Amino acid sequence: MRKKVAVIGSGFAGLSAATCLAREGFDVTVFEKNAIAGGRARQFTASGFAFDMGPSWYWMPDVFERYFARFGKKPSNYYSLKRLDPSYRIYFGANDYMDVPASMDKLESLFESLEPGSSRHLRNFLEEGKFKYELGMNSLVYKPGLSLLEFADREVITGALRLHLFKSITQYLKTFFRNERILKLLEFPVLFLGATAEKTPALYSLMNYADIVLGTWYPKGGMYSIVAGMEKLAVEQGVKFQFSSAVEQLPVENGKATGVIVNGALIPFDYIVAGADYHHVEQHLLPEQYRRYSPSYWNKRVMAPSSLLFYLGLNKRVSGLLHHTLFFDEDFTRHSREIYEEPQWPSAPQFYVSCASQTDNGIAPEGGENLVILIPVAPGLADTDETREKYYTMVMARLEKITGQSLLDHVIYKRTYAHADFIQDYNAFKGNAYGLANTLLQTANLKPSILNKKVSNLFYTGQLTVPGPGVPPSLISGQVVADQIIAREK
Repeated sequence: MRKKVAVIGSGFAGLSAATCLAREGFDVTVFEKNAIAGGRARQFTASGFAFDMGPSWYWMPDVFERYFARFGKKPSNYYSLKRLDPSYRIYFGANDYMDVPASMDKLESLFESLEPGSSRHLRNFLEEGKFKYELGMNSLVYKPGLSLLEFADREVITGALRLHLFKSITQYLKTFFRNERILKLLEFPVLFLGATAEKTPALYSLMNYADIVLGTWYPKGGMYSIVAGMEKLAVEQGVKFQFSSAVEQLPVENGKATGVIVNGALIPFDYIVAGADYHHVEQHLLPEQYRRYSPSYWNKRVMAPSSLLFYLGLNKRVSGLLHHTLFFDEDFTRHSREIYEEPQWPSAPQFYVSCASQTDNGIAPEGGENLVILIPVAPGLADTDETREKYYTMVMARLEKITGQSLLDHVIYKRTYAHADFIQDYNAFKGNAYGLANTLLQTANLKPSILNKKVSNLFYTGQLTVPGPGVPPSLISGQVVADQIIAREK
């Protein structure tokens, strides 16, 4: 008789785990509290606009290729990709910006224009990034984080010094470059890891290799095209979905979860894979005596930022923006301090704008534009409508000034999203958007474990456990957990 698995949550990690388990013959049901799949990567439509609600960057294409290859498929079987060139734009002030080209020759020319001789250093820097990336992808990130013996690998041991685990990315970058704009450009990808560059190990310069060499891509129709493709693949493998079905409790008997309680009824399962918020599952769904971590443990975790988001539909085309545009016109040192060290609403935040309709005409009405504005903010802040409006006015004024055009008067659709929404929709701990920060003390085996030692058949996956936050890591996380269950059964 086939073993039954309940997967809680249909984000990238949940979909990944469910599909891998189904392929190996498990009877898998995914329970999703929202009406559609995707978790934080959902999409919604309004007034003719289609908005990706969460992730908007498609990096590390090899991770997606490796995932689909498990099933004899390719990403192109489910969605089409386009490499963006330029990859993105960075504004430093009004009429003062830098486009980051996809071509290595053009990028080297850009570096030379900013700092003579830096193109040679860039090549060396990227060679080291490539080493870290390939070692990480082949020997580190697909590990379950259950034992230090996982790292007793000849390649890992001999390459340990080249990983620069005990040097910050800021210190590391300054051994190659002096120009402030180059440093800002190369520190930028670290923001996806949920910590300041000063607190992030230089190991993560592998993100620069992913950014510069592997490129920035866009799946036609938006990031939700990936979710739709993964859901289709899951159904092809036999996965069943129950939407608008929040798991209310995880009853435990004799150290084993008996199933999930949904709508007041117990549905029995042999294994539980928790792809929902780790803290919520452990601290709210499990009986207290079966929780592995204490409330004080969770309160001491360093969380990645939350986000204040504005989804805007405009009745005009916008100039001065690329598909991805970063606004570094304010002091990020102060902004980062207000996120990580003295948590508060930022006084003058940096922000990011996704204008996917620059690439894809199908997600906005003809002659219109689709904007998503994101401000990184500290988790756990008081979130009010008045605060959201304050930052909307502030950011739109800066956007108009920097790009030199009227925008406010052309907004015909607007939706805001912040801490309260992350909690309501995803049970997100402290309203976080990205999960756990990738600091040295929260790397690999030092993250919350995929296993609950008190509940033998409960596994955790997603951005609060290994390998970490982001779309590719979540995709990997689901595979890591599935492989543990598969190995246990074999």
